[in-house]
Amino acid sequence: MRPELPFFRYHPDPLATGAVKPGAVRCACCGEQRGYVYVGPVYGEAELDESLCPWCIADGSAARKLGASFADDHPLLQARVPELIVQEVNLRTPAFSSWQQEHWLAHCGDACSFLGDASVEDVANASEGTKLAWQKEYGLGEGDWLHITMGYQPRGDQAFYKFKCLHCEAVLLGWACS
Repeated sequence: MRPELPFFRYHPDPLATGAVKPGAVRCACCGEQRGYVYVGPVYGEAELDESLCPWCIADGSAARKLGASFADDHPLLQARVPELIVQEVNLRTPAFSSWQQEHWLAHCGDACSFLGDASVEDVANASEGTKLAWQKEYGLGEGDWLHITMGYQPRGDQAFYKFKCLHCEAVLLGWACS
C-alpha cells in the first residue's frame, strides 16, 4: 500500500496533472523508495530529473539539501505576491511543464492553484472575466483570443493551463505556444 501524497496548496492534484507519477525510484534527497516520483521541471546544480519524491519537495528538503527549485519565481514576484508564498511555489510545490518557461499565475495577492491543462470546454466556455484576464496578462486583444483558441486541443501547439484563485475562485488561463 502506497502512502498518501503530501498536500500541495498551489498544486492540489499532481497525480492528475502528471507532475507526479507512480514509480519505483529511490529519491535523490532522502534515499527512500516511496512509490511516487516527481516528473516535472526541476532546476538545480545537479541533474535531478525524475529522481525526487513528493515528500522531499513538500517539506523543502530537496530545496535545502540539493538546491532544487521547481518554478520560475519572476512572474509571482512581478505580481507582488508575498515572498513566503513565492518561496512555497518555487521551493516546495511541484511545477508544470510548458512550451517555454512556466508562468505561475496570481490573483487576489496570492499565487493561484494549478489545475493542469485546460480542457477544450474550459477554453471554449471561458467567462468574460477569464478572457479579459488572459488578454491583460499577455498584452493581447479579443481578436487574438479568437484566433489562438480556434481549434484548441490540450497538448497541442497552443497550450492553455488552468489556474484557480484560492480566494475568489476566479479561473485564469496561462498560455504558451510551440
